[in-house]
Amino acid sequence: MPLGEAAILEQTPVSGGYCLLRLAAPELAAAAQPGQFIHLRIPGLETTALRRPFSIYRAGAGELAILYKRVGRGTDVLATLPAGTRLSVMGPLGNGFPLASGDRLPILVGGGYGVAPLVFLATRLPRKGVVLLGGRRAADVLCIADFEALGWSVEVATQDGSLGTEGLVTDLLGRHLDAGAPPAELFACGPDGMLRAVGTRAIAAGCRAWLSLDHHMVCGIGACLACVQRLREADGSIHIARVCKDGPIFEARTIVWEDPA
Repeated sequence: MPLGEAAILEQTPVSGGYCLLRLAAPELAAAAQPGQFIHLRIPGLETTALRRPFSIYRAGAGELAILYKRVGRGTDVLATLPAGTRLSVMGPLGNGFPLASGDRLPILVGGGYGVAPLVFLATRLPRKGVVLLGGRRAADVLCIADFEALGWSVEVATQDGSLGTEGLVTDLLGRHLDAGAPPAELFACGPDGMLRAVGTRAIAAGCRAWLSLDHHMVCGIGACLACVQRLREADGSIHIARVCKDGPIFEARTIVWEDPA
């Protein structure tokens, strides 16, 4: 089991309740691949709360960084921890995104803090492309400057129209795919509804789409079967995968989405 400790180097508030956490973790940073995640135990909550999974935002030079949003007791406590605090960390976990996109234009599609692993991915892909970012409001759109500094073209959609185009990020994607050229390969991370829409559009356009699923994870290593996902094989048969162990990255054509309740 990839279990160890990492010391907090710095915590920085970003916007809209989001925070950037930098950790000193040389071995973990050296092994990390875009799309993988870490499983953190929050000090003081060991007996009452589970570990939390966080996608890797940056890794290198002995450091690892994550972006997270304060959404409950665990992340509220995490945000108060000072530099020097040592955290129990499992990772890197999961399979990560494929990094060879061939001659296809890479299009990255991110919603909210789902953008974090896409920044890491943008540093490793051999070809630069287009980044499409979405959120409810301007404060939910993160990392524009990161992508621009890497030389990627960035487009933004917000549901309230406070930044970029008013609407959904999948509307931006639809325009790119409807244009037809050049051939594209998609990489996406965000809410399930967005991922399902990205996958549907990609399949209709004949594109591969690699989707990072966000299921409720308990153990993080595939033992508890709390984060199962149905997948379709090439012959049409269905099998059960573990998002934490076999994913979290899956190609859109293999995913069997549950019908809305």
